[in-house]
Amino acid sequence: MMPDMQQVGEGQSDQEWKKNLDAPAIMIDHVSKWYGQVIGLNDVSMAISGGVTGVLGMNGAGKSTLLKIIVGRLMPSQGQLRLFGTDPFKNPAPYNRLGYVSESEKLYDWMTGLDFVTTFARLHGMTRDEAKERALHVLDFVGLNDVANKEIGKYSKGMRQRVKIAHALVHDPDLIVLDEPLQGCDPLARTTIMNVIRELGAMGKTILVTSHILSEIERITEQIVILHNGRLLALGNLHAIRELLDHIPHRILLRTENPRELGRAVLPHPAVYGVRFPNPNELIIETNSLSDVHQSLPKIIVESGVPVTAIENPDDNLQSLLGYLIGGRA
Repeated sequence: MMPDMQQVGEGQSDQEWKKNLDAPAIMIDHVSKWYGQVIGLNDVSMAISGGVTGVLGMNGAGKSTLLKIIVGRLMPSQGQLRLFGTDPFKNPAPYNRLGYVSESEKLYDWMTGLDFVTTFARLHGMTRDEAKERALHVLDFVGLNDVANKEIGKYSKGMRQRVKIAHALVHDPDLIVLDEPLQGCDPLARTTIMNVIRELGAMGKTILVTSHILSEIERITEQIVILHNGRLLALGNLHAIRELLDHIPHRILLRTENPRELGRAVLPHPAVYGVRFPNPNELIIETNSLSDVHQSLPKIIVESGVPVTAIENPDDNLQSLLGYLIGGRA
């Protein structure tokens, strides 16, 4: 559901309006936000348009502050925000094209999912029939059609997250902002929500989703923003960033009943500079080339004849990634 052209272009010339059609969905220019002496964001600049972008950062990194500025719940202390080429603090029209799922759990538990989403459709100006039809459509899209007439207070955590996504989609926005949408969900709900996010991105929507769990974002998208202490630490392709880190020391943890025999088999590999045995059934491989060792590891395990029950990368998490990017352990 696109906003009226006259509304978005209010106060703008035809040339300015046409220019805005090609503008990024989000343009952040040297934005900072502080709360008294506390800095929430520090001189952040970026442009995002189309597809899914993951915003990564530990708690307190500035993720929620960034999102609240984008959706208009906070004003920046300095710098400029543009949504589809327009300053939303001067002309709120771009918010018609935005859907927001907050981290907050406050919902109307006495309402059914259908009533909840229909109500927001009505607030977007749809007739009663249009609102109900659209609500049923988005509830089906997020996999809640079978519980549409059930009270939200009886929903599981995963269902509550999905009904929040449904209400944000009811007016067919072009920009969708999701603050920690997977938090507290069980594995099945997480998979369902991830599939919804990926499908929205494939439809050409611009999706911004926050998380502090690297593996979650990696399953949704390769395009990432990393925030640390309010600063923009990295912006780009996650795989490209991983390649830059590939030759930094990594550990690979293997669980096996015979770690010493497997250690002898893996130690001759040219990319392995050490092995350790932290527990009777564990082997840690130390390497400066993670991809090379992982490529060779299946063959080494098969040829050694030593059964392996698990392979893990202890350094493959957001905290380690932040540590590498800032030049020390985060």
